[in-house]
Amino acid sequence: MRKTSETIELLQNRVSVRKYDDRPVGEETLKAVLEAAFRSPTSSNIQAYGVVVVRDQALKEKLSEVAGGQQHVKDAPAFLAFCADLTRIEAAIEKAGNVMGGANLEMSLVSSIDASLVAMSAYLAADSLGLKGVMIGGMRNDASEAARLLGLPHGVFCVFGMCLGFPAEAPPQKPRMDYSQMVHSERYGALEDERPPARAIADYDASLAARYTDQGRETVAAAWTGVIGLKFDSPRRPNLAKQLKQQGFDFN
Repeated sequence: MRKTSETIELLQNRVSVRKYDDRPVGEETLKAVLEAAFRSPTSSNIQAYGVVVVRDQALKEKLSEVAGGQQHVKDAPAFLAFCADLTRIEAAIEKAGNVMGGANLEMSLVSSIDASLVAMSAYLAADSLGLKGVMIGGMRNDASEAARLLGLPHGVFCVFGMCLGFPAEAPPQKPRMDYSQMVHSERYGALEDERPPARAIADYDASLAARYTDQGRETVAAAWTGVIGLKFDSPRRPNLAKQLKQQGFDFN
């Protein structure tokens, strides 16, 4: 018998929702969601994250442009920008009589991971209250412009955004890669699945294509590898490292 719980079912049924009805997302609802999310684990208790809640329509439209024209950024009742934020730790270091030497690779990663942990917790908390949404990595298309629009100071950058609202419609779930191809026992490569990776990927292409066909969507046989191959055949966001360094984060 499969083990389950309310939280497991929330995750098992999760989909990215991009269409919302007209109901607003109230301030008390968002506060409850974020206060719960702020209990997420954080490296050394530094809590190196911040959240900018955006409801202003004009600002959402400008952020939509940064994200590549994603309509749901405009349409969502609430847009949350989850940020890596080093301003408080810098203030703490100065209060202790020391000087922060900047954000090296480790601190840049730690703050980005902290923001990501909080964001996923916020999504689950929101989902438990009937809200749905989608993550927006497109905020990194132009990290400098996102920072300008959101008023982010040096030491802060938007890791990604999240649209939130009450769903007008939700898409069917996509199949995920098979568990037996994702979980390794004791060491990498020790899989339950004896299929070679190429065979497992081909099988995933087929299952995804079959699901799309059942939904009446246009697809190709290489429903996953074809998309991934086109999308990532060259480096993405080549200016990102430079832009983040200007914000005080060094990933080199």
